[in-house]
Amino acid sequence: MSQAGPILFVSNAERPAFIAALDEARLFPVVDTDWASAARAVEQVQPAAVLAAMHGGHEPHIALLAKKIADQPLYLPLIAMDAQGTLPHNALPFASRGGNADRLTARLRAAMRVRTLHATVLRRLPEMKVALPEADPVRDATVLLIGRGTAYPALSVALGERMGVIGALSIEAAAKHLNSRDIDGVVLAEGFTPRVTDAFLTVLAEDTRFRNLPVVVTAHQLVQSYDLPNLELITGEPPKVAANALPLIRQHAMEAQLSRTLRSIDAGGWLDPRSGLLTVEAFARDFSKAVEQTLARGGGLSVARFAFDPGNPRAQLDAARILSRLMRQMDFGAAQKDGSVVVVFAETDFRTAHMIARRLSAVMRHTSHGKNEMHSDPVVSVDSLSSSDTARSLLGRLSADASRAAS
Repeated sequence: MSQAGPILFVSNAERPAFIAALDEARLFPVVDTDWASAARAVEQVQPAAVLAAMHGGHEPHIALLAKKIADQPLYLPLIAMDAQGTLPHNALPFASRGGNADRLTARLRAAMRVRTLHATVLRRLPEMKVALPEADPVRDATVLLIGRGTAYPALSVALGERMGVIGALSIEAAAKHLNSRDIDGVVLAEGFTPRVTDAFLTVLAEDTRFRNLPVVVTAHQLVQSYDLPNLELITGEPPKVAANALPLIRQHAMEAQLSRTLRSIDAGGWLDPRSGLLTVEAFARDFSKAVEQTLARGGGLSVARFAFDPGNPRAQLDAARILSRLMRQMDFGAAQKDGSVVVVFAETDFRTAHMIARRLSAVMRHTSHGKNEMHSDPVVSVDSLSSSDTARSLLGRLSADASRAAS
């Protein structure tokens, strides 16, 4: 893997043996520094990643180092090894568990891939009028919380204060969500036997779609190793679990955001990097073209509008992401300025469109946010093109149907 710059190892103690193993894994060279000089070393060494041993003398320096790293123009992974307390928001937790160099190498490779992707996006942004979304990617992240124990409600609140949460009380329900949603992390809480936990982690590791997901286990010792580079055991009170899981989830959300931005650049800027659907302008252009062609050629064209509570802007984003993942290749849609999401079903009659819209809205109902447990129940209206329609009249009728349904 191409890597510009060395790895900076920050510690006030001697370099442990498994750090030397990184040299052999060709993730080198490793440059050592102590905590007092760490922030300065980031400037001088220009590292591609920073590994920090979180024992002995780090307390006065960690906040400054984390801030220095967060301020870099290009994503710089910071991996905090064996932290006892709560980590800064950009420090990926890593328990060395007896010095397993392979696990650390896998964690580093996964983080460096995000750095490479970021570099690619930054290089290509000037080609197009596409801007990287400004907001912290974790605000758009969605985490899957699986559990049945007493800590589950508190974990749901602690995670929900920072990001969207999908709750699942069983592994079967969790599997369904993994297949239908864009998930940025999994938190596996208590309530499952070691055998069930092991089976679940094995299935995740065997599926390439989920292999890089951050998976946080809160209740079991992880005796076996799994091919999951971002798997971490984080124990403690729910606020600490949520805070230390956050950096791993943020990194995944950032990777997803960068991938969508790259797709937007490839599509000439017509895709919205936040939602993955078309921009409003591209939608208007494609929609009027589709209406013209359908009227000229015959055939069916149906449209569905999903409207959300304006007080819950996150619901619109979630819905747009669900649609960009689940709608058919020939369909297209956009998040509209009025807080709704409109999808066009090509070659589709009213009955089929109604059925598809119902299925999609069922998936949308499962996410809740934060303490207030706001669910996203959309008001759905569906309509089909008739011979006397224009693009504008069809959309106008949809909005009127929706306001009638809502009142």
